[in-house]
Amino acid sequence: MTSRIGRGMAVAACVGLAGCIPHGSPPSGYGQPPSPAPSYGTTGTPYPADNVIRTTDIPSSVKQPTPSWVARPVEADAVTIADSTYVVKDGETIRSIGNKTGAGSEAIARANNIPAPFMVRTGQRLKIPGGRYHLVRSGQSGIAIARAYGVSWSTIADLNDIQPPYVLRNGQRLLLPSAQAAAQMSPEERAQAFSLDIDDLATGSEPALASNAAPKPPTATPKKPLPKDEPVAEPSNFAGRFQWPLSGAIIGKFGPAGDGRRNDGINIAAERGEEIHAAADGVVAYAGSAIAVYGGLILIKHGDGWITAYGHAEQILVTRGQTVHRGDVIARAGATGSVNKPQLHFEIRNKRTPVDPLRYLPPSQN
Repeated sequence: MTSRIGRGMAVAACVGLAGCIPHGSPPSGYGQPPSPAPSYGTTGTPYPADNVIRTTDIPSSVKQPTPSWVARPVEADAVTIADSTYVVKDGETIRSIGNKTGAGSEAIARANNIPAPFMVRTGQRLKIPGGRYHLVRSGQSGIAIARAYGVSWSTIADLNDIQPPYVLRNGQRLLLPSAQAAAQMSPEERAQAFSLDIDDLATGSEPALASNAAPKPPTATPKKPLPKDEPVAEPSNFAGRFQWPLSGAIIGKFGPAGDGRRNDGINIAAERGEEIHAAADGVVAYAGSAIAVYGGLILIKHGDGWITAYGHAEQILVTRGQTVHRGDVIARAGATGSVNKPQLHFEIRNKRTPVDPLRYLPPSQN
């Protein structure tokens, strides 16, 4: 994930490879494609000042629908509590203790090394971690909550160790940066808090659900997007390996790209209008143009924390909440966003960590 200004406020999170991909190495038989071409058109942030993209530059075929993260307004009414201790009474749960003390139940569990399913016993003495907590209401999203307080969602996600499927629950209490830390942010940090990146869309765009509710099943057709106040149902597990989303020369490699930039994926040369295919089975988590540098952008969740991203599309053929299968045509390539030649920006993310797609794609694009 491209680092953000002000990440010093965040708690570092180290995420290892998991799911069906062996830790520390790609699946057997995966490797580099043959003879990559010289690099050009690399994406990543920050971008040069003369490469600013306006949403009016983006074709109507990829314009952003009403985003899910504005489904419910957020009032900045967080409550700050002090560190304390609490003795568990008969019949209490970690959630009821959180409601009584004002702390997040997840924060209490972390502070006391209580594993899932977060059971407590009568007479147990708990540390109650102090801090500033926001009470999540119905339909509120992580992005909307972060913007209400003028801090980045990635900072809040780090503080709360947000994990897949990245859906908040009504009544959940999120730990925020302190009011003092927020007040000391620079103008650049405040501006950055209102920008979006792929990690934000993947982890903070879903509206909160009732504590006992489940997301609605995905739709099989692109005709009607999932309502913006309904979260996307993520597959329970990753169904198989990734395939190439299209064939073409590699014109932008994963990693540092010079001038302080970083590419969180690869860029593949394409013909304008060329079909872009889903790299694996999954559910469309986002389809639109909210991040102007990527132009037409699609995010697909594959289960087990695996997410793929497809940028610079000229036409998007799927909608949020739609189920897709490996090889399905999801978009057509173009030069939208920060590039001036048709290409695909392609990312693979394991939980919140971008990984080099060339380690997880077959050695041949055919």
